[in-house]
Amino acid sequence: MSSHREAPGTSKDPVIDSTDLYAFVSPDKPGTVTIIANYIPLQDPAAGPNFFEFGDDVMYGIHIDNNGDGLAEITYNFRFKTETVDPDTFLYNTSTITPPAPGSAKYANFNRPQTYYVSRVDADGKDRILAAGLPCPPCNIGPRSTPNYPALSAAAVRQLPDGETVFAGQRAEGFFVDLGSIFDLGGLRPLNSHHLIPLANAAGINSLASKNVHSIAIQIPITKLTSGGRTPSGPTASDAVIGVWTTASRQTVKMINAGKGTATDSGPYVQVSRLGMPLVNEVVVPVSLKDYFNSQPPAKDAQFAAAVENPELAKLIPVLYPGAFPNLAAYQAAGKTRPDIVAIFATGIPASILPSAPTNVGGKAIAEMLRLNVAVAPTTVGSKGYSALGVIGGDIGGFPNGRRLQDDVVTIELQALAGATIPLVDKTYKVDAVVSAVSDGAPSEPSCYRSTFPYLADPHDGYDNPSTTPTATPGSK
Repeated sequence: MSSHREAPGTSKDPVIDSTDLYAFVSPDKPGTVTIIANYIPLQDPAAGPNFFEFGDDVMYGIHIDNNGDGLAEITYNFRFKTETVDPDTFLYNTSTITPPAPGSAKYANFNRPQTYYVSRVDADGKDRILAAGLPCPPCNIGPRSTPNYPALSAAAVRQLPDGETVFAGQRAEGFFVDLGSIFDLGGLRPLNSHHLIPLANAAGINSLASKNVHSIAIQIPITKLTSGGRTPSGPTASDAVIGVWTTASRQTVKMINAGKGTATDSGPYVQVSRLGMPLVNEVVVPVSLKDYFNSQPPAKDAQFAAAVENPELAKLIPVLYPGAFPNLAAYQAAGKTRPDIVAIFATGIPASILPSAPTNVGGKAIAEMLRLNVAVAPTTVGSKGYSALGVIGGDIGGFPNGRRLQDDVVTIELQALAGATIPLVDKTYKVDAVVSAVSDGAPSEPSCYRSTFPYLADPHDGYDNPSTTPTATPGSK
C-alpha cells in the first residue's frame, strides 16, 4: 500500500514492484512537472552485503496521456546496467565511496556501480535516447562507507540536453500508512472501539518509517507534456490535463544457463507491473485479477469498471464497523453504484461533480491514471490553502489532482469510500457523522522530504537502523 506488494506476481519480484507514483507541478519551478516513480518496496537500510538496485533486466517506463484516450502519447524509458569492478571480493565498496569527478559517472571505491540511459518515445513511436551512462548513487550504508551521502546523491542529479532533469537511485520512503492495522481485518486504530472486534482506540503507526525505496524522478517542462506543446492558458483549457502512469516490463523469455548461475533474457518486452492511482490494484481489484490488471494499459480499464462502481472495501466498512455507518449501509443496501469513486479513480472529476474546482478530466475514457491539471498553481506545506487532504480538504493543488509527496492518500481514499464524496453525485445523501474521523492515523515522516528536486530526502543509512536494540525478554540469553 499504496502499491507495495499489491499483487501475487509483484510480491515475488520486488524490482518490478512500482510502489508509488507522484505527479505535481514543481513548487520551486512552476513551469515544470515532476514525476516520481518508486520501486523495490520496504527496504531495510542495513541490507548488506548485497544492497538494493534497479533490475538490469527490466524496462522501467513513465507514460503520459495528453489527449484523454488512455494511451501514451509520451513515454520515458529507463534501462539500467550494473558492473562489478572487482569480481574477487564480496564487498559492495572497497573503501569510502566518493562522488564522481565533474563530467564523470564513476564513484570511487564503489564495486557495484549502476548506470542507466533514458529515452523518450513520442506519438510517432520512435524511441530517442536522451542521455546514456547516467550514474545511480550507491545505497546509504553508513558513516564509514558513505559519510557524505548528500554529495553522493547530488552528483546523480543530471540535466538532459532536451531540458529535463533526472535522478535514479535510493531515497527515503515518503509514503506513510499503518499496514499492520489495516491488513488486520481492516483495522483503523483511531476507530478501534467501533470495530466488529473492538480494541482500545490508539494513534496510527507509520509502518514505513525508516524504510527506503528506489526512485526514478524526472522534472519536465510543461511545454514538453501538453498536446499542443504549449503552456495551457488556464485550468479550464482543453490541454491542461495530463494522465500519468508507470510500468515495468520484462522480456518474454528467460533461460536459466545450467550450471553457470546465470540467465539469458530474450524476446520483446511485455508489461508486468503498472501503477497510476494509489490503492486501486491494492484494494479495489480482486486478487484473481491483480496480475492481469498489471499487464493491461489504462485504455482497457472498462473491463474493471464493475470493481470500481461497487468497491468491495466500501461494502466492508459498515460490516467491519457495525452501527457506525448507517447511511452508507442503507445506500449500498439500495443497490446504488458509486459514480463518485468512478470519477476519482477512473475518469477524472468533471465540473458537473465539483464545480468549485478546475476539472482534471482529460477525456471520456475509463482509464486508471493519475490525472494532473498542470495549470493549477502548486500549494506547499505551510502555504495558504494547503491541506494534506487535497481536494476534499479544499486544496485543489493536491490529490486527486495529481499527487504530492505529503498528500494523505490513505485517509482521502478511505473517507471517499466511506461516503464523504457521495453528496457530489447525490445531493440527498447525508454523510455519516464518523466519516470525518476515518483515517489509519499514520503520521508522515517530515525528514523524508526536501524542497528541491528530487524532493524525496536522502535514504536512511544502515549503520543507524534500527536506532536502538530491542530490550531482551527477561530470562532469555
